[in-house]
Amino acid sequence: QVQLVESGGGLVQAGGSLRLSCAASGRTFSSYSMGWFRQAPGKEREFVAYISWSGGSIDYADSGKGRFTISRDNAKNMVYLQMNSLKPEDTAVYYCAARRYNTGWDYWGQGTQVTVSS
Repeated sequence: QVQLVESGGGLVQAGGSLRLSCAASGRTFSSYSMGWFRQAPGKEREFVAYISWSGGSIDYADSGKGRFTISRDNAKNMVYLQMNSLKPEDTAVYYCAARRYNTGWDYWGQGTQVTVSS
């Protein structure tokens, strides 16, 4: 069982930065790949970024390439999403998720709101 708690969201002006954090419980955190997703009002949840259990494999949605950076610290059971050059269209609730195998995301956090003003 893994519990995930996101933090770091808030209100920021366009062009600004935020760093989201996701704290994970459980002794097997390092066995899980982690992802960030987001859901804007009236839209479906979408993929933002992925990092493998070792950090050796990373992927981003096109919307975040060059602006977002995902990282993890297995010693601290943490995963991060650094978001730079934020745009109003980045406004959404951001969720972190964990999966053990490539069969779907097993655990989700409660989300943290990111609002980017123009």
